[in-house]
Amino acid sequence: QGSQALGMLKTLGQMYTIVRQTIAEASEVLHLDLWHLMQEGPSDELNATHNTQPALLAAEVAIWRLWQAQNGPTPVMMAGHSLGEYSALVCSESITYPEAVALVANRGRLMQEAVAPGQGAMAAILGLDDQEVRAACTEAAAGEIVQAANFNAPGQVVISGHTRAVERACKLAKTAGARRTLSIPVSVPSHCDLMQPAAVKLAAYLNNIPIQAPKISVIHNVSVVCAEDPVFIRSQLEAQIHSPVRWVETIKFMSSDGIKAFVEMGPGKVLTGLNKRILPDLPVWPVFDPQTLDQALKDLSNYGQ
Repeated sequence: QGSQALGMLKTLGQMYTIVRQTIAEASEVLHLDLWHLMQEGPSDELNATHNTQPALLAAEVAIWRLWQAQNGPTPVMMAGHSLGEYSALVCSESITYPEAVALVANRGRLMQEAVAPGQGAMAAILGLDDQEVRAACTEAAAGEIVQAANFNAPGQVVISGHTRAVERACKLAKTAGARRTLSIPVSVPSHCDLMQPAAVKLAAYLNNIPIQAPKISVIHNVSVVCAEDPVFIRSQLEAQIHSPVRWVETIKFMSSDGIKAFVEMGPGKVLTGLNKRILPDLPVWPVFDPQTLDQALKDLSNYGQ
C-alpha cells in the first residue's frame, strides 16, 4: 500500500483491453466502478484501505495477465510485499481472482476497524541497522505497542504501532544516529500486534475460501518459505497481517535459489528501488506503463523460462 495513485494504469488501460477487463471483473465483485475510482478519485476514497487493497490487487493482476498475453517469460518464483502476497497467490493460481478481490476488501475493513482513527501510525527509519531499530522500539514502547513492521532494505525499516509510541521511537532512532525518520501517511498501523483482532476475524474469511497449491512458487512474507499446503498458506496470510514483512530476506532467498532477474508488476517502482539496494548487481524491471512493459519484454526476451 502506498503505491496507489490517481491515474494508475491509465495508458495501459487505453492500449490493452485485457487491463480494463481485469479491472471490470473486480468492479463487479465490489459493486463499485473501480476504474473510475482509480482514474478520477476522489483520492481520499482511493486511499481508504478497503478500496486501496482491491485496487492494487486488480492493477497487479491486470499487468500479470497482460504480461502473459504479450508472451513475457514465465517466472520461476513470485513474491509480494504485504498486500502483494495476495496478488502473487492469484497470479500463481492458488486463489481465484474474484475470491481474492472480496478477501482483500474485507482485509482492509478489518484492519481499519482494529484501531481507532488517529490511534495508530507507521514511520520509516533510514540509516540504522535492523537491531538498532528493534532496540529503539523496545525502549519507546512504555506500555504501548511499537514494532519493526517492514524490513525493506539495508538501512530502511518501517515501524508500526500506537501513534505516540511510534513518535517516541522516531526520536530515539534519531538519537541513535538515524539519517532520517519519515512518517508514512497510512490509515492503519499494519504488521504489528495492534492487528491481532483483525487477524482473528480474517482467519474466518480465509477458512471459507478455496486455496490450491500454487502453480508457481510463492514466497511468504512471514516465514520466507514457499508452501503448497492450503492450511499452511491460510496460516501465513493470517499471521502476515500482524507480523513483519521480511523483504530483504525474501529477495536474498530468491537469489540464493538461482534467480538472476526480477520484474516488478504494479503501479510505480518502489520494489525496484528496494531491490537495487538489497542486491545491486541483479537487474530488475518495473512494469507499470506501455514503455516499461516494452522495455522489460525486450530486455528479457533472451532469458527464456
